[in-house]
Amino acid sequence: MKTFTETCILWLSCILLFSGNSINAFTYDYTATTECLGEPQRAQYGGGIIVNPDFNQSLEAGWSTAIGQGNIEERISEAGNRFIVVHNRTNQLDSLFQKVQLEEGNLYSFSAWVQLSEGRETVAVFFKTTDGDLVRGGSVIADHGCWSLLKGGIVANFSSPVEILFRCENTKVDIWVDSVSLQQFTKTQWKSHQDNTIDKIRKSKVRFQVTDANKTAMRGAIVSIKQEQSDFPFGCGMNHYILTSTDYQNWFASRFKVTTFTNEMKWYSTEKRQGHENYTVSDAMVKFAKRNGISIRGHNIFWDDPKYQPEWVNSLSPEDLRKAAEKRLKSVVSRYRGKLIAWDVVNENLHFSFFEDKLGDQNASAEYFSEAYRLDPTPIMFMNEYNTIEYCRDEKASVANYLEKLQEILQYPGNEGISAGIGLQCRFGSGQPNLAYMRSSLDILGSTGLPIWLTEVDVGKDPDQAQHLEEILREGYSHPAVQGIVMFAGPELAGFKNMPLADTNFNNTPAGDVVDKLLGEWESEILEIKADDRGFVDALLSHGDYSVTVQHPEANSSTTLSFRMTKDIPQTTIDVQIHT
Repeated sequence: MKTFTETCILWLSCILLFSGNSINAFTYDYTATTECLGEPQRAQYGGGIIVNPDFNQSLEAGWSTAIGQGNIEERISEAGNRFIVVHNRTNQLDSLFQKVQLEEGNLYSFSAWVQLSEGRETVAVFFKTTDGDLVRGGSVIADHGCWSLLKGGIVANFSSPVEILFRCENTKVDIWVDSVSLQQFTKTQWKSHQDNTIDKIRKSKVRFQVTDANKTAMRGAIVSIKQEQSDFPFGCGMNHYILTSTDYQNWFASRFKVTTFTNEMKWYSTEKRQGHENYTVSDAMVKFAKRNGISIRGHNIFWDDPKYQPEWVNSLSPEDLRKAAEKRLKSVVSRYRGKLIAWDVVNENLHFSFFEDKLGDQNASAEYFSEAYRLDPTPIMFMNEYNTIEYCRDEKASVANYLEKLQEILQYPGNEGISAGIGLQCRFGSGQPNLAYMRSSLDILGSTGLPIWLTEVDVGKDPDQAQHLEEILREGYSHPAVQGIVMFAGPELAGFKNMPLADTNFNNTPAGDVVDKLLGEWESEILEIKADDRGFVDALLSHGDYSVTVQHPEANSSTTLSFRMTKDIPQTTIDVQIHT
């Protein structure tokens, strides 16, 4: 298996044609890397609405002198590249800046290359409003000696000029900046890009060539195409109420083929009293899922939040805790060996550090990953965290910190072969989600080449909750790095109060209507297509398993077949013969 660093790649661009707003042909740039480079790349989108993005003109073109007591100067690298240095800083926000106009409702994708004069520090980008408010747009851990890509974004809920500036808490270091870009999108453009990308990455073309026994084209043959199973895992959380409610069972099984138990596999559910394990409920839920062809993400082996430990755990000595944790890990992983597609090994270990602190062992997460993988190497082993892509103000769970922690786990001795994944809870609050930041964050995380899942999608109560849910789900589904989505939602009868998908009578809520609509869109509808004069039928189909029936009005028989569409086959031709 490749090392973490070796798997870092550059995303290829996806072509998208736009009209209006002075953009006739536009390429969305997924380019991202977690590596730092000897020279920065050119500004994405040619800088977008940024004036003098590569500093190839005089500094006065677009840019202003630093805020506070800092100074700025132009420098040229040995390779001839011009960049800007902010030095003599006395304030965290001492920075060069440029004023740009934001338009309400538009989305803005930001990127810049940054470096430090010494050491290793977090550098963040902020948008300063005319009222003096600072809106954080993204961050990166920058190093001395190489350039790092800072990528982020903002959704404007106002029309106003703002100043773009950079922040580093350590005022002793100089900030180097180059290749700054801010690209503006209307919501229509953003949605069009999502739709085009979905067609590109989630679907493939198939051609059927229908002939008779003499290889003569069967003009007018009817090809009926039905998708039996989608390749993209789009699921929903499940809880113990499903064991006692036939309505809940039917509602779930008719929609979803992947799930995460919301509480039933957690330590505080399976061992409420020390030494008295009880897997009755989780075992029954596993049987229900297996009976209905539903895949399960294991959630979770450990939770690093002190509040969510079994009550008896808090009084244990470090040595007794170590033994209890070892027993817990072996028990739950061995019990469900071969039955799960994933494990959230240590939940929320960026925000919390219960096991690390109590055990005095900063490698606790890495050791748990190692042992879980040894006991069952089949599931993907996930870190699972909130606010990494949904809330850019939370520095603890920033993309940079997430990747640093994951790298620490994967580089731990013995962990080189682990099949690891990036779990992003995607728990959005109320209000407009920052899709620009979400996409930029996914770009950076996706550059590792590791599978990304949105694991607990939830949206705060809001008059526009259903609309925001749809925007978030579409953003996840349209990103090339995302390989699965699970919502933490369900019917109100089962206690899902924040974002119920069905009321107590199992009638859809507005959020439930969104989910059913997307299920319909993302699974190919039943198609009936008539063959042309050459016996050809062309279709663009979502990836998955299909059954096909082919018949001709003049034929005495029909032909049936099965086939599978995958992302690895961009286009295929299937020969079908009908006996007349």
